[in-house]
Amino acid sequence: MGGIETDTMLVIGMFLALGAGTISFLSPCVLPIFPAYLSYVTGISVKELQGNHDIKIRSKLLSHSIFFLLGVSLVFISLGIGASYLGQFIQTLLVGDTGLFIQRLAGVFIIFMGLFVGGWINLSVLMKERRFQSSKRPVGYLGTFFVGMGFAAGWTPCIGPIFGSILFLAASNPGQGIIYTVMYVVGFALPFLLLTFFLGSTKWITQHSLVIMKTGALIMIIMGFILLTGQMPRITEFLLKLVQDTWFEKLG
Repeated sequence: MGGIETDTMLVIGMFLALGAGTISFLSPCVLPIFPAYLSYVTGISVKELQGNHDIKIRSKLLSHSIFFLLGVSLVFISLGIGASYLGQFIQTLLVGDTGLFIQRLAGVFIIFMGLFVGGWINLSVLMKERRFQSSKRPVGYLGTFFVGMGFAAGWTPCIGPIFGSILFLAASNPGQGIIYTVMYVVGFALPFLLLTFFLGSTKWITQHSLVIMKTGALIMIIMGFILLTGQMPRITEFLLKLVQDTWFEKLG
């Protein structure tokens, strides 16, 4: 049963990481500049991007988006691997149930970052953008790849706290940390590619991005409290029992 509960906890964490990646992309400090980034790496004006439905233009946008996301993924996944190994190293140094201690520490951090993301507390240090700036347009797909790396390394005000929470989660679960980071990247990449193809839809989503962020912030706070109070195993056991009961009812 312990193995099944562990797998269930992993699935819950994967879905949370996937949602965190999506919220990061839809945040007010990423989504509004999304067309500008596409314009920068492709050399096509924002106005032309939003009004052009030519298949060649779309193909160019999607291909550059893939290389941009590869650059983003390299940085994010590298940080996730680093956090996972750091968590494993700390657990080997400390004596006792260090996994639970780090999870509770992660819970405090996630609650704090949830309050920040939701706009309920203000931290001027985290509000500073450190994105790589260049007046020269990147040349080819390799240039787009490096722009993606620069974007990911920038730790913008919205991405930093959310992804930082994923890194803390990775550190508290060293064996699963890389999986959480990959799911975060997938959550970030899917809406990126989808809106690249349907670029005209960004205006509608931008209008609701604040609501999306506050909803995501509440989920972060709830998740933080679950980790802080050590209730994740109980929730996992409840969900597992619910699934099993439903399955047996169908069989009966």
